[in-house]
Amino acid sequence: MAQHSRGTTVPGQSPATLPGPAAGHRLLALDIVLALLALAGGLRVLYLAAPAPALPAEAANVAHAYALGHLTPFTDAGGAGVSPFGWWQLSAYTMVTDAFGRSATALAAVRETMIVASVIGVVLLWFLARRTGLTRWASAAAALLLAASPLALGLQRLVVVEHLAVVWALGALVLLTRPGARIRHDVLAALCLLAAALTSPLALVFLPAAGWLLVRRSPVRAALVAVLLNLGLGIAFGPAADALRPHLADPGRPSVADWVALDPAWAVLSTVALVAALAVASLRPFAVTGLLLVGALLVPGVPDTAVLALLLPLTPLLLAGVVQAVTRHRAPAHRGNPRRRGGITVAALVLVAIVAAGWVYGYPALRPSTDRAGPLAGAQEWLRANASGARVLVDDAAWAELAKAGWPTGMLVAPAACAAECPPAEWAVFAGDAADLRTRYPAIDAAFDGSGPTAIFGDVTVSRLGLPPTDPTAPSESSARAHAGAALAASTRIAFAPDAAAVLRAGHVDPRLIATIAALAAFQPVRVAAFPAVPGEESAGQPRRQVLLTGGEDGVAAFYTGQRDLFRPASVTRTGGGVLVTYPLFAPPGLLVPFSSP
Repeated sequence: MAQHSRGTTVPGQSPATLPGPAAGHRLLALDIVLALLALAGGLRVLYLAAPAPALPAEAANVAHAYALGHLTPFTDAGGAGVSPFGWWQLSAYTMVTDAFGRSATALAAVRETMIVASVIGVVLLWFLARRTGLTRWASAAAALLLAASPLALGLQRLVVVEHLAVVWALGALVLLTRPGARIRHDVLAALCLLAAALTSPLALVFLPAAGWLLVRRSPVRAALVAVLLNLGLGIAFGPAADALRPHLADPGRPSVADWVALDPAWAVLSTVALVAALAVASLRPFAVTGLLLVGALLVPGVPDTAVLALLLPLTPLLLAGVVQAVTRHRAPAHRGNPRRRGGITVAALVLVAIVAAGWVYGYPALRPSTDRAGPLAGAQEWLRANASGARVLVDDAAWAELAKAGWPTGMLVAPAACAAECPPAEWAVFAGDAADLRTRYPAIDAAFDGSGPTAIFGDVTVSRLGLPPTDPTAPSESSARAHAGAALAASTRIAFAPDAAAVLRAGHVDPRLIATIAALAAFQPVRVAAFPAVPGEESAGQPRRQVLLTGGEDGVAAFYTGQRDLFRPASVTRTGGGVLVTYPLFAPPGLLVPFSSP
């Protein structure tokens, strides 16, 4: 008698070709990894933009990446660390992808590398968790923490080479935990560890974990990896030290407290997991590495941001592993007891709620910016309009942005060139507080010689260097402008818009405009629609040097184009609203001497 299979068959398909449970599990794992990739990449693109570099090391790394990719010499201001191999990696990405050509700023271009590195790190963490013995869902939870935590988003968008180093280190650990690994996998792992150490010397703390995993599997192959690694480190830190040896950046803000504020729940849970993981055999090597990194935070002179960048992917792995170990230990005792199983579920929900509560605060604190250009772009446009081709003294952040914008790098004076005496420069552009640079390079302070800001864009200050010092006994220019402006506003031959009259009476109008408007009123009635502010100059206290005149436009244009010497405008432009007259910067002193009396 024929026997019939009880299984379900598909017409035209043999039972042997039906997808089995293993294939379904692989597809589910692939779906989870793709979802994590989309989440990690999408969130990091959203939070990529920021108005300026967050720390000196980031600005220096961006500038070095641009200089290497464009074969341009550059020496940073110092204190930002050294990582030739890390800079080559950043430069290689920007050259292959044309990131500088596509991005609005040099900072955003190099931060793309951090997005790619963080996404790769999420994938490597997933594989490491699976090979460590975590379930599919525990591995997904660990990767989700790394992908979506506000702390990870804020830290991993910064251009610090430790983000590249941790990818190399995770790659080595994934190779060392590969089932059935062969010698070639161990050799690749040794090369990855070498690359991590050459990117950042802090990555050497991963060597104990790597050695522990190797000794567990094969002491002989552990010795082979140790020989290869020592040979590579000996060459890199010996004969090739000038070209390859990395150095850490100086410590500075942001500090650990600044980063922990983005996700305090993760910080607390990570501390617990680092200690508890020592009791789990499969997690012990990673817990030791994590504790070594925590110890590095206590060492004076070690930058907190660099240490946290390396610690970031370890703590989700340990936390997920500890939770899984506790759950598996208690599950047999609670089997058949719905009340106790419900207690585990409630505890899990409480844990998720604690993490989510921290994220509710952390995400708004990241403050993503819709302005992809940033204040340095405004400063660059201002310089192009007012000081094109001039020699400019710049800090590391301004060097990269001006070089990307097409400013000749030979006309950019980096702070490192001011070790003894600054080369002659007409302008200075500094992003953020320049007090540290002035302290480190006294020649920069001498170059300013009392020069005040000419234009301010956010935290970027543009200053004119080499101006003659102000005579303290000279009459106040601001008072003279106010008195002259009040007299002009009282003229019956000039009609002012209310806002324009207020600016004039407040003494915020260039003396050349006051004098020429008064002269023009002797020939024809004048209508002043506005004194438009030049972007960046108002906040620097510069008087307004533009005026929009309406009515009798032919006569207005002829009058201003016929001016000579001190009163020649920089431009006279017909617009839809009237004639826009713009004067150059810095009116000569003494034009309004009759109005200088108090």
